[in-house]
Amino acid sequence: PAEAGDRKNVHRRSTLWRKYGLTLEAYDALLETQGGICAICASTDVRAGHSSMVVDHDHESGGVRGLLCSPCNAALGHFRDDPDLLTAAALYLHRSKG
Repeated sequence: PAEAGDRKNVHRRSTLWRKYGLTLEAYDALLETQGGICAICASTDVRAGHSSMVVDHDHESGGVRGLLCSPCNAALGHFRDDPDLLTAAALYLHRSKG
């Protein structure tokens, strides 16, 4: 029913604003700027039960960095948003190839 969709949309608007200071229109504009794809892997597949890209934000400043698919967002979280750890992981993968 349309009523359930309306409630979902109101909840989504509220969550975006409360957690990230984003309007739904700003989210949509960011997604359009990214070409509708994940800012890391360029996938359009959001996966993991999400119906849209996940808002990625800096946990210290709260600033929005971009929109990611669920796997990329989870990966950043597992690496604690630490670029040095991500670099070390990339180097490890390159060294262990072939």
